Amino acid sequence: VQLVQSGGGLVQPGGSLELSCAASGFTLDDYDIAWFRQAPGMEREGVACMSKTDGRTYYADAVRGRFTASIDNAKNTVSLRMDNLFPIDTGVYYCTRGCNEETAYWSEGTQVTVSS
Repeated sequence: VQLVQSGGGLVQPGGSLELSCAASGFTLDDYDIAWFRQAPGMEREGVACMSKTDGRTYYADAVRGRFTASIDNAKNTVSLRMDNLFPIDTGVYYCTRGCNEETAYWSEGTQVTVSS
C-alpha cells in the first residue's frame, strides 16, 4: 500500500493549489479517504473525509466552501483542490487511507505555504 503525493508549494493569499495522491496496492474507491494537515507548532487536523459508507465528503469548518476533495477512479488518484487560500492554511498536507488519524496509511506529506 502506497500513497505518493504531488503538488503543493508557495502561493499568494487568495490563490489556488491542487494536491494529489496516487494510490498503489489498493483501490481508493473501496475505502474512506482523508486529507489532514499540520501547521507549524500546531496539532494535526483533519481537512476532509471522503466516506465510503455514505458516499459523502465531510470538510472541516475552516475549509468548507474553499476546498474540494475528489477521486479519479481511472487513475486511482485522490485530489484536493484548494481555492481562496489564506496564510492560516499553511502547513504540511497528507492524504490517508481511512479517516481515522490512527490509520497506518499516510502519504509522505507536502508543504503548502500561503504568503505574499
